[in-house]
Amino acid sequence: MAYNTIIVEIEDHVAVVQMNRPDVMNALNAELLQELSQAIADLGANSKVRAIVLTGNEKAFAAGADIKEMKDNTFADMFGRNVHVDGIDTFLKCRKPIIAAVSGYALGGGCELAMMCDFILCSETAKFGQPEINIGVVAGWGGTQRLTRIVGKSKAMEMNLTGRFMDAEEAERSGLVSRIVPAKKLLAEAIETAGKVAEKSSIAAMAVKEAVNRAYETTQSEGLLFERRLFHALFATEDQSEGMTAFVEKRAPQFRDK
Repeated sequence: MAYNTIIVEIEDHVAVVQMNRPDVMNALNAELLQELSQAIADLGANSKVRAIVLTGNEKAFAAGADIKEMKDNTFADMFGRNVHVDGIDTFLKCRKPIIAAVSGYALGGGCELAMMCDFILCSETAKFGQPEINIGVVAGWGGTQRLTRIVGKSKAMEMNLTGRFMDAEEAERSGLVSRIVPAKKLLAEAIETAGKVAEKSSIAAMAVKEAVNRAYETTQSEGLLFERRLFHALFATEDQSEGMTAFVEKRAPQFRDK
C-alpha cells in the first residue's frame, strides 16, 4: 500500500515504520495517524512480520500533535468524533512487539505514541515531554496516565505542569526507555533487537506482551495468576516442546508458531 506520511519496509520478518513529515518534525496530523493505524493493523495481520520498529528521523520522533489542524476544533468536535482514538486503539490491540526508536524530540503526542510501544530505545539526542499545558490543554493520549505509571507521580506531575523536557539519561534512569544507543546506530540497533524478538516463538512473544501489560491493569496476585496460567498454557504448543528439546540437545530451536 502507498502512503503519504509514512514509509514501511519489511525485511527478515521485521517491519520498519518511519514517520515521514520532516518539514513539520513529524507532527501527528489526522492523515499520519490514519496511515499509522492502517499500517500497524496490516502488519499485525501479516504472517511474515514478527516484530515492528517505529521511528522518525534524527531531529524528531514526533514533536507532537499538529496544532494547526486541531486549534479551531470545539469540545463538540473533539468529543463527538472521539478524535484520534481509533488510531491509538490499533496500537494497543496489536499483538506483535513494537519497538520505538527515538532520536530528537518526542513531545506531547509523540511521547505518548512512543509509550504505546512495547519498549523504547533512544539516542543521546532524545528529549521527551508533555508540554500540552503550554497551549492551554492537557495530554490526551496517555501522557498523564502511562507516564505516571512508568516514571512515578512526582516526575510526571512536574513534566505535565511545567512542560519540562526529560533528556535521554534521565529517561533511562527513570525507566522510560530501555537503553540509550548512539544516534547513528539507533535504527540498526532497533532492527537488530527486533530481529532477536522475531527469532522467538511468536506465540510466546504474544504471551509475554499480555503478561507484562497485565501488570499495569490488575493486582499483583491476579497478575501472578494470569502469568502462571499463560505459562501452563504454553505447554500445549509445539514451540514449547521444540524449545525445551532444543535446549536439552544443545541446538538452536526451530520455532513454527504452533
